[in-house]
Amino acid sequence: MRHEVTDADTATAMGSGDVPVLATPRMLAWMEAETVEAAAAFLNTGQTTVGIAIRIEHRRATPVGGSVEIAATPPRDVAGGHLTFGVQAVDSSGKVVAAGEIDRAIVDRQRFLTSAAAVDAGH
Repeated sequence: MRHEVTDADTATAMGSGDVPVLATPRMLAWMEAETVEAAAAFLNTGQTTVGIAIRIEHRRATPVGGSVEIAATPPRDVAGGHLTFGVQAVDSSGKVVAAGEIDRAIVDRQRFLTSAAAVDAGH
């Protein structure tokens, strides 16, 4: 999916730095959204995925007005309910802005939400 960098997407706006370029946290959110969409093909009714690990190298700055194309490569197989996606962000000049992997775990949606509510109630 292609995203155009706006002022709201910058490190300055997000508090992750003091320069007006694409913030790493925003780029990670876009990458995670791609993995959520790609993970749907591996799910049964009542299942969802949750992020469990991120290994990303942010290599190049993207200015406001620039764009990045985010892609997630699905895993070849599912190992014990664990999905590892290759992810990449490429700018409009074809240069890799960021690349790495995002791991997601397949969980039963209701059981996960029940567990999360129980943890919250304990606080």
